[in-house]
Amino acid sequence: MTFLSATLDRVKPSPTIAVTTKAAELKAAGRDIIALGAGEPDFDTPQNIKDAAIKAINEGKTKYTAVDGIPELKRAICAKFKRENGLSYEPSQVTVGTGGKQVLYNALMATLNPGDEVIIPAPYWVSYPDMVLLAGGEPVIIEGAMDMGYKITSQQLEAAITPKTKWFLFNSPSNPTGAGYSWAELKTLTDVLLRHPHVWVMSDDMYEHLVFDDFEFCTPAQVEPGLHDRTLTVNGVSKAYAMTGWRIGYAAGPVALIKAMGKIQSQSTSNPCSISQHAAVEALDGVQDYIESNKALFQRRRDLVVTMLNQAKGVKCPRPEGAFYVYPDISACIGKTSAGGAAIDNDEAFATALLEETGVAVVFGAAFGLSPNFRVSYATSDEALTEACTRIQTFCASLK
Repeated sequence: MTFLSATLDRVKPSPTIAVTTKAAELKAAGRDIIALGAGEPDFDTPQNIKDAAIKAINEGKTKYTAVDGIPELKRAICAKFKRENGLSYEPSQVTVGTGGKQVLYNALMATLNPGDEVIIPAPYWVSYPDMVLLAGGEPVIIEGAMDMGYKITSQQLEAAITPKTKWFLFNSPSNPTGAGYSWAELKTLTDVLLRHPHVWVMSDDMYEHLVFDDFEFCTPAQVEPGLHDRTLTVNGVSKAYAMTGWRIGYAAGPVALIKAMGKIQSQSTSNPCSISQHAAVEALDGVQDYIESNKALFQRRRDLVVTMLNQAKGVKCPRPEGAFYVYPDISACIGKTSAGGAAIDNDEAFATALLEETGVAVVFGAAFGLSPNFRVSYATSDEALTEACTRIQTFCASLK
């Protein structure tokens, strides 16, 4: 339609949402579907957080708030950064948005000019490049190879930086791979960034609390204090506290940037939900015991899925450090034909045939910028995961 913005030609709809929607439609039509596409915990929001929301409603805290967050939540966020990350911020350096996605988008909209470049390691969360494009910038993709744990090297980062580079957009543990950077690994990247003072750092720490074995989370401004004044540290309550639908994300950074992001938000959504904000205060300030028990549950599921997928013919599945995803390589499956007659020419064809022939919904790797792979979210029951992986094994064994 000619009246639509040409900007839309630069972006595509979210593939993860498309897969989830397709799986829901097939399930509604009576198909036996196991959906492994959604990136959200499968358990309920903790009761103390729900109680805080109910209390806020009963106390009439249902009006407009300050555009980028209530003072109580900003104070809780400052305390969280100090307590868990050793980072010092004042409330004036904090912004709250309708989910982490809005916070990232606000930052890009507030800073990018046409031609500005944003370095993004691949595999990446599907929305990163499209948000950069919507904001008028240019994504610059660095591929993290599977034999490197899907992580990039300092040499790759150095080679990607140009005079046009505005941001380095970093995510650890990663969606879609679960790859986490150790302190030493991250230090090699921050050393590069110190040599390029025109490059700012946007760190998406959404999966901070979902790390396994002896892995210890760290964030760029923590590893290299010299980057503190040009780093936006982004986080939220969605993953650690099972609050995806509450839509609260937050970030801390330099005052001038935070004010600019607030200006963008003031002319788009205005404030996040008042009730969700009060619930988020309780999430950050209240008991944290369930984080450890949830983490243990996810680690067990990770081990189950990694073991079973590595038993599938033609599949190689690394063991990730965190999040609740695995990102298996299916190079050995490409060029074959499924039992249902589908030509497996790429990972999208693999995922499509897998859904249609077995009822297992996964997201194809091309959506995340590295192929041939697919992403599994193991944020579902052990029973569903076992059945899904069994179906995947059968599907792969049938490829000719």
